[in-house]
Amino acid sequence: MGAAKWEMVGIMAYTTTLQSRLDLDTGFHFHDEGWFGKNTANLGIDKLTHAFNGYLFSEFLGWRITRKTGDRARAAVPAAMMGFGLQLYGEMFDAFKSDSGFSIQDVVFNGLGAGLSAARHVVPGLANKIDFRLMLMPNDKLYSRSGKEHYQQQRFLLSLELAGFKRFENSPLRFVELQVGYRGKNFSNSERARGIKPDRDIFFGVALNLKEIFFKNSRSFVGRAIGTGLDYFQMPYTATHAFDD
Repeated sequence: MGAAKWEMVGIMAYTTTLQSRLDLDTGFHFHDEGWFGKNTANLGIDKLTHAFNGYLFSEFLGWRITRKTGDRARAAVPAAMMGFGLQLYGEMFDAFKSDSGFSIQDVVFNGLGAGLSAARHVVPGLANKIDFRLMLMPNDKLYSRSGKEHYQQQRFLLSLELAGFKRFENSPLRFVELQVGYRGKNFSNSERARGIKPDRDIFFGVALNLKEIFFKNSRSFVGRAIGTGLDYFQMPYTATHAFDD
């Protein structure tokens, strides 16, 4: 863990600065936010956001540790523990806010995201086959920075890359990914007030593997950076998803 201690300190300092600007106006308390029910505030999109953030922290810290040790598999579990710890640190601030609280549901999904990161690198070959991604679909404002409008833009995806399987490595199918995802809609306060029923879907689809098509053997820093980014973020309109309108 010492191989990424300064990265850990930097993220904690950023979290502290960001959270200290908000109102910590009550004592420590718990808050039951629910899971994915239609009666929850954000239909579980916020839970998957926690999972994704824990996943990203763990992936980043694992990459930093590997740069110093050269062993990504051995870095996986320490990085996941650190990623989970960072998320837990952020959750502690929520525990002192009157409009939120310490959420066990958030903590569970923080752990699931960090655990997925660890599994991808501990299990041989899994990182070349499975990605956890976020896709942001443009809305009428193009992009909403926060709140329920932002949550309604989010699609969380598990993507199976056929390029990661030997039988497809020389086949045109290496450019194809199979996906399963989750989204929610119609859950803003104004929509609920108008009697519109919240809706959420588990959906399936097929996507283009843009990294395999354009950036697999890139020699430029920019090309490699874009390729890495595509492991975590799905470009809109590069996939077709059933039940996702």
